[in-house]
Amino acid sequence: MAAVLAGSGWPADGNPGQSGSGPAVLRITLGTQLRRLREAKGISRSEAGHLIRGSESKISRLELGRSPFKERDVADLLTLYGVTDAEERAAFLDLVKQANNPGWWHKYSDVLSPWLNAYLGLEAGASVIRSYESQAVPALLQTEDYARAYMRLAHPDASAWEINRRVEVRRERQRILTAAEKPTLWTVIDEAAVRRPIGGPEVLRGQLRHLIEMGQRTNVSVQVLPYDAAAHALVGPPFTMLRFAEPDLPDLVYLEQLNSALYLDKREDVDLYTRVMETLCVEARPGRESVDLLRELHDLL
Repeated sequence: MAAVLAGSGWPADGNPGQSGSGPAVLRITLGTQLRRLREAKGISRSEAGHLIRGSESKISRLELGRSPFKERDVADLLTLYGVTDAEERAAFLDLVKQANNPGWWHKYSDVLSPWLNAYLGLEAGASVIRSYESQAVPALLQTEDYARAYMRLAHPDASAWEINRRVEVRRERQRILTAAEKPTLWTVIDEAAVRRPIGGPEVLRGQLRHLIEMGQRTNVSVQVLPYDAAAHALVGPPFTMLRFAEPDLPDLVYLEQLNSALYLDKREDVDLYTRVMETLCVEARPGRESVDLLRELHDLL
C-alpha cells in the first residue's frame, strides 16, 4: 500500500517524549489484534459494524488504526469475538486508553501540516530510524539556531512567533533520542548539506559541533556521503525509513513533499529503499572518518 497524505489517512498523533510506543502505533497494534480476533471467529466486518452501531467501513478504519477507539465499542467487539476473561479484557481496554491519548504536538496544530502530524505519530513509536538527507541536516539532529535559520528559509512569510513554534516542535521531536526507550538513529547526510551555510558560518559551526557530539552517542550513527561517491546516481529526494518493535507493524518509507507526504509499505518498495540505504552506508564515509570530515569543515569556518 502507498498512501499519500494531504490532510488525513494515517494516524495523526503520538508521544515521542515518553517511553514506549506512541498512541499512533498503539492504535495500529490494537486494530490488528481486533482484526485477528474477528477473523478467527469467522465474523464479517459488516456483522461487527452492525454490533457497534457502525458500518463495515468503520470496522475497517478501526482495524487499520485510522480512527480513535471507544471503550464501549471495543468492549462490545471483545464480547462478540468471545473474549470473556476479565484480565484479558482489562488489558485491551487499558490499551484503548493509551491509544486515545493526544500527542504532545496537538497544541502545535496551527503550524503543523496534517501529513507531518501523521509522521510524528509513527516516528514516536519507531525502534529504528534510518534516513538520507541531501539538502539539510536531519531535523532530529538540528541545533536550535540552525533550525530557526532553516525555518526562516522554508517559511519566509511566517511571523517570528510562528517560527518559534516550529522550532519548539523540532526540540520536542528530538526528545525521543534521550527517552528511556530511545530509538536507533542511523543517518547518511550528503556532503553538500553539511557544507551549506544555513544561518551563516557561526550557526553552521555550532551545527557541525552538535553533529560530532551526537555521533558519539550509542544510539546515533552519522555518516557523510562525499561528493565523489558513486551512490549519488542511485538516489533522488531525501527519505526516511521507520522500523517498529511491534511485530504487527511493517517497515515504512516516508517521502515528504511540498504539500503532501508519501508512505510506502509494500514489501518490494521497502526492499528497494533498504538496498539503496545499504549502498549509501557503504559509499558514505565510516563513522570515524565522517567525524574527521566534520571537524575539518568546522575548523575551516
